[in-house]
Amino acid sequence: MALLHVNFFSDVLGMCMQMDVILPQRTQGQIGMEGKTTEGKIPTLYLLHGMSDDHTIWQRRTSIERYVSEMGIAVVMPTTHLAWYTDMVHGNKYWTFISKELPQICHSFFNNLSDKREETFAAGLSMGGYGALKMGLAASETFGAVATLSGAMDVNDICTNLTKEEDIEYWGNIFGHKDQVANSNNDLFALASKLKDSGKALPKVYMWCGTEDFLYQQNVKMKNHLTELGFDLTYEESPADHQWNYWDEKIQTVLKWLYA
Repeated sequence: MALLHVNFFSDVLGMCMQMDVILPQRTQGQIGMEGKTTEGKIPTLYLLHGMSDDHTIWQRRTSIERYVSEMGIAVVMPTTHLAWYTDMVHGNKYWTFISKELPQICHSFFNNLSDKREETFAAGLSMGGYGALKMGLAASETFGAVATLSGAMDVNDICTNLTKEEDIEYWGNIFGHKDQVANSNNDLFALASKLKDSGKALPKVYMWCGTEDFLYQQNVKMKNHLTELGFDLTYEESPADHQWNYWDEKIQTVLKWLYA
């Protein structure tokens, strides 16, 4: 595998950004790991971070490079700050960046990446789980399969129940007033219904959440919603809370699911 640390400029955000990229490499002499490539264009996984993290976190907390070494896929891990993969009401257009500009930049840098929908995926944890599912629901023409681990599924519920002034200001800058969140382009439940009604192709979805996780009820609610709409959904839960011990294990499950 090749690991690239990429610093680049985003015209959408008007600033320099960072991403780490794992590219497949056929190797035979590495001790304890064999690298493989695929024939033709390379399938790509966009792997998203949570609130407290950045583009380096999946490498620091998991063995993601080792996990994908024999799969022949590329992994793009961008930093997206604390913007919730959203075109902020007061701030920058992070949704436009992550869903449109970033794939274009990646294809311009690495022209051997596949541009096929069925070979372009997104996954993430917590805030990144929200972002990954949003990419499947609001950019289904690009992302054919998405996975969320301990994802924040219901931002409307979160914004409605805020009590601290600093939290109200933070979330309001991203999503707007709490009364504006439901049925907006940031409401995953509304996006799922809208996509189903549109007649467009639905992404395959994988969900996992721990039963002791503070986001568990949100995940159950989303599972029921996607099931009722007829999505191709794989849902799993197990005793766990909100920590990397479980995400390290479950990202391996996600990779197996993608290439079952």
